[in-house]
Amino acid sequence: MSPQCACRRYTDRVSETKPTGPDDTAEHGLPAVSRGGVTRLPGTVLPVLWLVAPVLVEQTLALGVGFTDKWLSGNLLVGSEYLAAVGLVAYCVGFLPGLFAVPSVAATAVVARAVGAGDLATARRAAALSLLVGTVIAVGVLVPAVCFGRTVIGLFGLAPESRALAERYLAIVVPAIPAIMLLNVGVAVLRGAGDMLAGLMAMGVVNVVNVLASWGLAVGLAGLPQLGWEGIAWGTAIGYAAGAAIVIVALARRASSIGRDGRPGAEATVGRILAIGVPAGIDTLANAVLQLSFLSIVNRLGDVDAAAHAIAITIESIAYLPGSAFQVAAATLAGQFLGAGEPGRASRTVWLSTASCVAFMTAVAVFFYAEADWLAGLFVGDGTAAEGVAPLAARLVRIVAFAQPFLAMLMVFAGGLRGAGKTRLPLAVNAFGLLVVRLPLAVFLARPAVPLPATSIELPGLGLGVEGAWYAMAADLAVRGVGMALLFAIAVRERPLAPADSSGPLASSRYTCRKSS
Repeated sequence: MSPQCACRRYTDRVSETKPTGPDDTAEHGLPAVSRGGVTRLPGTVLPVLWLVAPVLVEQTLALGVGFTDKWLSGNLLVGSEYLAAVGLVAYCVGFLPGLFAVPSVAATAVVARAVGAGDLATARRAAALSLLVGTVIAVGVLVPAVCFGRTVIGLFGLAPESRALAERYLAIVVPAIPAIMLLNVGVAVLRGAGDMLAGLMAMGVVNVVNVLASWGLAVGLAGLPQLGWEGIAWGTAIGYAAGAAIVIVALARRASSIGRDGRPGAEATVGRILAIGVPAGIDTLANAVLQLSFLSIVNRLGDVDAAAHAIAITIESIAYLPGSAFQVAAATLAGQFLGAGEPGRASRTVWLSTASCVAFMTAVAVFFYAEADWLAGLFVGDGTAAEGVAPLAARLVRIVAFAQPFLAMLMVFAGGLRGAGKTRLPLAVNAFGLLVVRLPLAVFLARPAVPLPATSIELPGLGLGVEGAWYAMAADLAVRGVGMALLFAIAVRERPLAPADSSGPLASSRYTCRKSS
């Protein structure tokens, strides 16, 4: 190779320093970049712990929003129709962040890669573009949601009274979609930069405001109007708006210290954001649509089954706390270490995050199985308890307890792959599990008869009700968890997580060598 072959843009944009230790030399042989973020921390354990702890607290606070709505619905309002309605509402509100997966996943991956490489101008530009894409999506979704929301709710098979309650709730919360966008995309940007505390603060504000406003407006505390069911919805919307305000402040403060080095940061483009984010967005949206299809199967089993399902899903979401924390850590660490040119550390941190998460979620599973009755009873008041909702919910929790280790593998390996920019692999695994395993198996196990589409033929089903649907869900989680682990192992072995000079949507042109003639 000619001695004039040089990584020109690399040397133009990142000053080379003499190595002073093993951490100063990138694993792929190039001089060490001016590393940023958690890549400055030694080893693999400390970076994982540094990121996991605040996200675990943040996710706990985020979980409080759903817990608050369901607890208030089950204890302040009498009747299973409220719990059935809040179950559908929880899915719909949970669907909204999926709309912003395109900018969120890309923001974390691109910002983390740029921060790890010390290229703060690119990080700043990627953040701005991600928020711009998120704004376009929010505006594009808000109008159809307002115009056609009632029609969509009618597709999910709730009883008329429960459906009317869900419509009233979502009519209040849907206008908060821009605030939900800011929470999701803004926090994703901050996570990519290694700032986990801002998300914690934002979700803390959302949770506290939601609890106080929902309770106060539901029962009319301190002179507030007594709005009942609508009060719970207003409290949720107000909470999201308050959290979005915190994110705006955090982004403004971070922007004041990013990208003031005069470099253009031109490597973050809309095309790059979309190349990473679109597969992740398709994955998240398809996952949400298929989850709603699963909910539709459950809702058609009656209000009691739907209410038990809503409670059990809320309890199971406890397990998502360590899962989400380690998933975020895996995505951020994979991106930042790859940006710093250390693919080995990137892979090791993903494996360590997965092993730790499996241990945490196995412990959660043991707790679920032992305390399912007590947990279910927390969400059911005296009026609803007579309908047998709590015992049924407890049985569902025990079913899914066995799937928690697989859920840990599914979440963390997917986070590592997305942080590395490999967003198509999780899409394939999730599509297979939900389409081929969960939905067909849920119909067969839950219903006594399975009608074949476009025919008058009915096949016999097992008729296990909502418990059958949850057996299908547990089987799906097991298949997807094992599948994601195998794909990650194959991806690392055949083509290790690529450093920043590799081709692909995360490739950085400053590492591209040009051979002179």
